[in-house]
Amino acid sequence: MKKIDVKQLNDNVFTTIGKEWMLVTAGTKEQFNMMTASWGCIGWLWNKPVAVIFIRPERFTHPLIEANEGLTLSFLGNGEQARAIYNFCGSKSGRDFDKVAETGLKPIVTELGNITYEQARLTLECKKLYKDSIKSESFIDPELAKWYGGKNGGYHDVYVLEIVNAYE
Repeated sequence: MKKIDVKQLNDNVFTTIGKEWMLVTAGTKEQFNMMTASWGCIGWLWNKPVAVIFIRPERFTHPLIEANEGLTLSFLGNGEQARAIYNFCGSKSGRDFDKVAETGLKPIVTELGNITYEQARLTLECKKLYKDSIKSESFIDPELAKWYGGKNGGYHDVYVLEIVNAYE
């Protein structure tokens, strides 16, 4: 893993997040969990490089995000092995499965004590800056409500994260 300047990233974030996906990992080396996410943003806000993630409170990873200052966004690539890991981590709960054992992920502890993986082609190490919750009454486009309720689950919490380190 080599540290790089986040401002030098040239990924197409529409492809990186929307098609490749990412693992959101929070916790400590003693207890962590990862989940797959395919919604998010990367950009510039408050004069900082930031990522924005959306996590439903019912997710096993949510309390680990809440309990820790930092987390990682790990991008594994588009290969068959990466897709299998993303599919497993996005469909199985850490409450019921040891995702590291099941997927073969090889955890690495960052210099700030967060977790990423040997398999990651890119890791963004982040610090929480802001949190809010999506609210039904705030939708301007009522069609977007289709993403909530029933089998879709509750409303997401939205986290704005400062990207403090990037690794390739």
